[in-house]
Amino acid sequence: MNNENNTRYAVSAAETKQMDTAALRENFLIEEVFVPGRVSLTYTMYDRYIAGGAMPVGEPVALETMDSLKASYFLERREMGIINIGGTGTVQADGAYHTLQNKEALYLGRGTKEVVFVSEDAQNPAKFYINSAPAHHAYPAKKVTREQAEVVQLGSPETSNQRTITKLLVAGVIETCQLQMGMTELQSGSVWNTMPAHTHDRRMEVYLYFDVAAEQSVCHFMGPPSETRHIWMQNEQAVISPPWSIHSGAGTTNYTFIWGMAGENLDYSDMDGCKVTDLR
Repeated sequence: MNNENNTRYAVSAAETKQMDTAALRENFLIEEVFVPGRVSLTYTMYDRYIAGGAMPVGEPVALETMDSLKASYFLERREMGIINIGGTGTVQADGAYHTLQNKEALYLGRGTKEVVFVSEDAQNPAKFYINSAPAHHAYPAKKVTREQAEVVQLGSPETSNQRTITKLLVAGVIETCQLQMGMTELQSGSVWNTMPAHTHDRRMEVYLYFDVAAEQSVCHFMGPPSETRHIWMQNEQAVISPPWSIHSGAGTTNYTFIWGMAGENLDYSDMDGCKVTDLR
């Protein structure tokens, strides 16, 4: 067995209001996404979303099904998005080979039986960030490079949130059932992401923060707009965002994060904005 799995149960805004720092981190923070030589996954009860990583070092690592899925193989009823944030690697999916450079993405559809992760260089291993959601239809596998993605420039130096949004696995770029994934890169001198903050009751989300320099951190904000909480995060850690929660962050330096979401629709702009001055 080279897979490690755990489950996070859904909690409401009312329950979260009573949590201290340790409880917030226990329920929402995924501290270790990439484990050398293993696939490490967290199953959340928010839209039954799964997030985690595969980090092959030397030997390939295979994706195994989870007991909680009650499925003969992982993608029997699921779809998967993969973004590589490490060295060059290959995903073998039912005999097809998909090589991913740093910050390239791959979509695998429902019904893909065999998935194996391989690093090109054990000294600079691939780090395959994985998101998965239930799927009702089998769409074909597709690799998406940064050049093929939809790219949007937002923010400004004056508000410390100048950023590049790269929409990799979204409607208009690729067909999926409900999974969407992309990447936001903060420019030098900018630290705020996702401002103004928002919620979307129709979708949940997971953020993976990376490219965070040594000795630096990101403070992730969550909770209802009227009563927010925060979680301090380090490089290559992920955080679960329930539908009722804002999801925003500020770092002690610029950084990159991957956003992944699933839920009722594929409308990227479906969100309920919150004025900065209304946050509490």
